[in-house]
Amino acid sequence: MTSRPSTTPGPGRRQLLLAGTTGVGVLGVGAAAVGLDRSLRDGGAPAASAAPALHGSDTVPFHGEHQAGIETPAPASATLLALDLHEDVDRDGIVRMLRLLTDDAARLTQGRGALADTEPELAAEPASLTVTVGFGPQLMERAERTPPAWLAPLPAYDIDDLEDDLSGGDLLLQIAAEDPLTVSHAARMLLKDARSFAAVRWVQRGFRRSPGTQAPGTTMRNLFGQFDGSANPELGSDHFAHVVWIDEGPFAGGTSMVVRRIRMDLDGWDRADRTAREQATGTRMSDGAPLSGGTESSLADFEQVSDNGFAVIPEFSHLRRARGVDDGEHQEIFRRPYNYDVPPPARSTAVSESGQLFISFQADLAGQFLPIQQRLAELDLLNEWTTPIGSAVFAIPPGCAEGEYLGQSVLE
Repeated sequence: MTSRPSTTPGPGRRQLLLAGTTGVGVLGVGAAAVGLDRSLRDGGAPAASAAPALHGSDTVPFHGEHQAGIETPAPASATLLALDLHEDVDRDGIVRMLRLLTDDAARLTQGRGALADTEPELAAEPASLTVTVGFGPQLMERAERTPPAWLAPLPAYDIDDLEDDLSGGDLLLQIAAEDPLTVSHAARMLLKDARSFAAVRWVQRGFRRSPGTQAPGTTMRNLFGQFDGSANPELGSDHFAHVVWIDEGPFAGGTSMVVRRIRMDLDGWDRADRTAREQATGTRMSDGAPLSGGTESSLADFEQVSDNGFAVIPEFSHLRRARGVDDGEHQEIFRRPYNYDVPPPARSTAVSESGQLFISFQADLAGQFLPIQQRLAELDLLNEWTTPIGSAVFAIPPGCAEGEYLGQSVLE
């Protein structure tokens, strides 16, 4: 039997919608009235919402004794560009290239467009932009200068699975800012300067927490959830200067830079329980404190043992190997890492292709970095979940004064 529409009078759809809207309106007015009444009873006008903090106009000085981008709080976004010189580029060509790069970097970091900038509006918000330049050994040789002995590829380590297109390079540009659009525009402008002299060898992009997410100075967490850089020397301190800046020779006022691209097996890390993770790192995942107790900044007690007589901070832990306590050594470096996360290989079962752009600066690469890296390569449980796939070493020249170009004190 076919049913018929009811003929009983009732509210139509339009009436229901109007009634609902009216109800919402009344509720809204009532709520607003209650808020206004409360505000007036408290003796003040309705509070205005605070304006959001803006960082677009923030600048970092370009000229100075040291290059910016090292003793500078690490911003949220970074792009590292390694270039290889064209075969016909000689010393004069290198100097011309560095003059162009220096002039445009000085402009861009202060919120001004590059000389040939067709989109200068994109440079108007520098967002703490810094540009740091580094030299590879071949650039030094082409410029008719003897590279320092340490300016060479790192020794081969058994843990490495290096890819040529993520390693080496004649010239490095580290471009970092609180805004990825600022970084992208600056990178394009600088590559336009360099393209007559060099070709891109590799590009690596990294990220950290966005400004306003955490209090300034908070130690970064990497994609394993670890605190990364807890033992760094304090920016601006005499200790920092001792650890980082070269104090004599052509590179006085500069430093050495190591870049390592480290793939993280996040899928494997997911299968490790919290105890295994903390034993591998030697620190608590919750707050970065050493397993011996305290806070993130507490000194680790490597002598402490458990009720069973085992070291609380295991011999194979990353913390213990990095500190060199079992070898009676203690080296320090300044770490300024970034995370990376790119699409996994096609048809891969992996959820992600992620890791860290490990960046470190140190005055004495042979005496500071190499012993740490050797210990980590020999015995570090984190190696179960990490694989270095890229590696490069660069010499960072000192800063420059207005009218000079970066590297002038080294090359001339």
